[in-house]
Amino acid sequence: MLGVLLLAFSLVTIAHSEFCRPDAQNAFKVRLSIKTALGDNAYAWDASEEYLFKAMVAFAMRRYSNKETTQISNVLLCNMTERVSFWFVVTDSAKNVTTVPGSEVEAAIRMNRNRINSAFLLTDDTLQFLKISSTLSPPIESAVPVWLIVFSVVLCLVVAGILFLVVSGIRQRKKNNSESAETGDLEDKCDTPVTTENGIPCDILDLKAGQINGVYAADDEWFTPL
Repeated sequence: MLGVLLLAFSLVTIAHSEFCRPDAQNAFKVRLSIKTALGDNAYAWDASEEYLFKAMVAFAMRRYSNKETTQISNVLLCNMTERVSFWFVVTDSAKNVTTVPGSEVEAAIRMNRNRINSAFLLTDDTLQFLKISSTLSPPIESAVPVWLIVFSVVLCLVVAGILFLVVSGIRQRKKNNSESAETGDLEDKCDTPVTTENGIPCDILDLKAGQINGVYAADDEWFTPL
């Protein structure tokens, strides 16, 4: 009886080693950067952490397929390195001699990626499933509707345009008034008559008080003694 049990155990071990090996069918490689992510608060990767990883993968498979048949024992780890990298594979709980298709495992990991990351206090960059693309963060919904933002921008542009037109009109009006005043002064100067006598400009005579031309006054003095 003991021999049968040992034989069965050895067969299972051989089967598991055949399932879980680098680049095996439906196998995935994992790399963790705990020190990079947590610094001085980094924890050691040990058997308990391995158990937790198996539990999280089993949880992801059960949640994805809505089946409660996947157990922690169905998650196999192999090729563990000190820099915390390893391969894992999920065996079929019904047959236990085949592995779950890689597409199903990938879909389950992607569906529960945030839960797995949170369990190890890591992110997509520090907990890497090398054959599984990183999950995309859900789009951030703005508290303000997009149409309201567009309307506000257009309204600001319209108001700025109106203010520009008003200011430009006021400045142009002041400029026109200034030019009109200068033109009026020039016209007044041009309308003022300039009196010339013998080719010499003379001042405007004051018609009320009168003005004596010095040339004729001198002639009168010459003839007075006669």
